[in-house]
Amino acid sequence: MMNKKAEVYQKFLEENKINWSDVFEVPKADEVPEESFMHPVVFRSAIGIQGQNLPTMLVIDDSIYVMLQVRVGAGLVKEANKAAVLEHLNALNENYKVFKYYADEAGNIIIESCIPSTDDQFVPQMIHAVIDVIVDHLNSEYPKLMKAVWAE
Repeated sequence: MMNKKAEVYQKFLEENKINWSDVFEVPKADEVPEESFMHPVVFRSAIGIQGQNLPTMLVIDDSIYVMLQVRVGAGLVKEANKAAVLEHLNALNENYKVFKYYADEAGNIIIESCIPSTDDQFVPQMIHAVIDVIVDHLNSEYPKLMKAVWAE
């Protein structure tokens, strides 16, 4: 059974004919006590930017946080470009409050947004407002970011 916010979000998707390619509930591991299990539901899809399909994941659980993540590029940050890419990401992070960029240990470039929400005040339209901001941002900034990635 989906958590309350995920149920509201699923209904919103159906009413607005919005399709995430994959939706699944994360099962509770045996070693996790029931009282600490957050009943996560994962929505996965991709955002099309500059001919690339960027994997996108939304996690809605019982916490006060809804996590949205877009993988901008896989394995792009290497020793040769690390300083330039991180400098570029930090400059972008100074300008945007609703999401932040980071590079993980595998060199993936990720945008992440944490949207606070309680069960009683969950607003699915807010998630899509954040997605729209990210899409608009990526449509203008993706080529500049890739230039930093591929610079020598």
